Amino acid sequence: MNNDHTSRQHLPSLARLEETLDPSRTGGDGGGPLVERKYLFTFILITSLFALWGFANDITNPMVAAFQTLMEISAAKASMVQFAFYGGYATMAVPAALFIRKYSYKVCVLIGLGLYAVGAFLFIPAAQFQEFTFFCVSLYILTFGLAFLETSANPFILSLGPKENSTRRLNLAQAFNPVGSLSGMAVASFIVLPNLLSDKRDAAGQIIFHGLSEAEKADIRLHDLAIIRDPYVAIGLVVLMMFIIIALTKMPSLKGENDANTSARTTLSRLWHNKIYRNGVLAQVLYVAAQIMVWTFIIQYADHLGIDKATAQRYNILAMSLSLTGRFLGTYIMKWVNQRRLLMLFGIGASFCTLGAICIEGLWGLYSLICISLFMSIMFPSIYGIALEDVHSEDTSLGAAFLVMAIVGGALMPPLQGHLIDQQVIFGWPAVNFSFILPFICFIFITIYGFQTFKEKERFKDMNIELNEYKECKR
Repeated sequence: MNNDHTSRQHLPSLARLEETLDPSRTGGDGGGPLVERKYLFTFILITSLFALWGFANDITNPMVAAFQTLMEISAAKASMVQFAFYGGYATMAVPAALFIRKYSYKVCVLIGLGLYAVGAFLFIPAAQFQEFTFFCVSLYILTFGLAFLETSANPFILSLGPKENSTRRLNLAQAFNPVGSLSGMAVASFIVLPNLLSDKRDAAGQIIFHGLSEAEKADIRLHDLAIIRDPYVAIGLVVLMMFIIIALTKMPSLKGENDANTSARTTLSRLWHNKIYRNGVLAQVLYVAAQIMVWTFIIQYADHLGIDKATAQRYNILAMSLSLTGRFLGTYIMKWVNQRRLLMLFGIGASFCTLGAICIEGLWGLYSLICISLFMSIMFPSIYGIALEDVHSEDTSLGAAFLVMAIVGGALMPPLQGHLIDQQVIFGWPAVNFSFILPFICFIFITIYGFQTFKEKERFKDMNIELNEYKECKR
């Protein structure tokens, strides 16, 4: 009788729970097909775009060190390459989302590919004028295109199948991002950096370029900037080909596009009051900042050990290979391990490896730095999927836009790390080692985000059990 009375006391709140609780989000992450058969070709086509922006990201990272030497500028100023690159995301993510709401994912993808190609082809006059600022502007426009692509492709992939598998599906698609990244790194390592005359060193390991006359430096700049230009022109041609293929392909209409019924103000209010989403945006800002700092400054870390840029870039390739391995492995593990718990565990692993890069001098410190990539592997798509999981379908495009804008973290923190590296020594410790305190802080926050969202998931499971008890009581 007492138990009966208690059950009846809870009926109103449980009735509300029955209306609002989505059972799919309380279940495991592994049930059902990842992609519905009718969407399979679209999934493959859109997934190929992930490799395209991976290429652009990771052929650009080593250019920071190349421009530092070639233009004879500080590490902080050279990292403005990253500021321009990731600043483009911050500028165009919200306009891209508004395009999706008014038009469609396909239109947004085509605009992205067009801007990507324009930015890539602008490297031709940039190399001719030999202006560092011109290169930054070219990258800025190129990333307008990447912002459109990421704002549309990520939620597009989430929509191509069951919601309960959406984060695993995005992890699978994102696994092809490192494929493009490895291609970009390979081009940088085996085609660009080894052929840069400005990176030639004497027997003591010192760069010869700085001791040359101005006329000799001008000739070398003309040669090296042409070497830097050519891969961007080549990828621009590939992007144009993809533009034509997608323009001729019929795409499905999905939730989140052509949806301007809800006002932007209402959407923004709902997003702001969604704690998991709000913290997810901040976690994404810090993740992208950490990723770019780790991958950009591997070369400076190796340079401190007397390793030339071309050899150091091979360590970057090893780091990206670990990231690719971790992405596929993580996607597989998510069939049994909750994605939030896995994010927390990978955050802990990344934090310990970063401590190794800070505290250990020499090659073992470099190895610790490389191993961070294994644990970073699942972070971007996992944070993205977790943050959007409980967002209303009509809010998805703007929600995705702010998660893409979070890539601005890659513009803000690398210059700060570059400034720390320029100090040479901090508290008696090599500045290049100490500078990795910044990504360490980022990984701590991501670990906390994984833990908090995992606890929230457990709370929903408890609520679901209570809901089932309520249903039994009604019978």
